[in-house]
Amino acid sequence: MISLLIHPERRRPNPPALRVDLRHVALAGMSLWAIALAVSLVLLALGHVTYEAPATCGAGLLLGLVGLAWERRNRAEYRSSE
Repeated sequence: MISLLIHPERRRPNPPALRVDLRHVALAGMSLWAIALAVSLVLLALGHVTYEAPATCGAGLLLGLVGLAWERRNRAEYRSSE
């Protein structure tokens, strides 16, 4: 184990990365955040949670939109490496 730290050239090469459609990944995550937002809004209306729960879900949705924008901008680059 220590010899691999001292001599990294002896390590086996990393396996190739899996090729996935990032739009599906982002949309799946966003759909889960949307469901969580709906649940948290119901719980907020019932007084069981504070405003932080829906705000967190909204932030997750916004980050999903950022992920979709990144995917759209870099689609040709990561798909050409297939």
